Amino acid sequence: MSLATALPERHLPDRLGGAPDGKRALRLWLRLLTCSTRIEQTVSQRLRDEFDTTLPRFDMLSALDRAGEAGLTMGEAADRLMVSNGNVTGLAARLKADGLIEPMAGADRRVQRVRLSAAGKARFAVMAAAHERWIEALFADLTEPEADDLTRLLERTKRSLHATTPEELGPRS
Repeated sequence: MSLATALPERHLPDRLGGAPDGKRALRLWLRLLTCSTRIEQTVSQRLRDEFDTTLPRFDMLSALDRAGEAGLTMGEAADRLMVSNGNVTGLAARLKADGLIEPMAGADRRVQRVRLSAAGKARFAVMAAAHERWIEALFADLTEPEADDLTRLLERTKRSLHATTPEELGPRS
């Protein structure tokens, strides 16, 4: 029996107090935010408990893993992680001190480029495998077609969000 059929349908609390359908977009946004927050909290706790690390450290290692031997500059890492250069610089300094990343020589000394060290690659591989298991478990209640549908709808939502202009949002209050 799949987990999707094993779990009973439970109605979650309605924080809008039964607001009419006119609040559909707000209800959707709150549901997305609740799900995202819950996933992030769960993954963060597991990273702390099992690997004594944080989600930002995991995210930085992941970005460097995807970059491969070319590594990333601090600016590139900040863009990929959607954080400030200062946040990435501090994070990189701690990861370097732990021996998980290494600096790379470059033509411009003002631009710091880093990549995973051998120890960082090994450590990240173990964390990434665990992370994948956790995410699969968190979404196990969805059937494959449901997961495909949700992915398609979220991709469409993402395109819509990127296409929305400031004018469409209306005047600032």
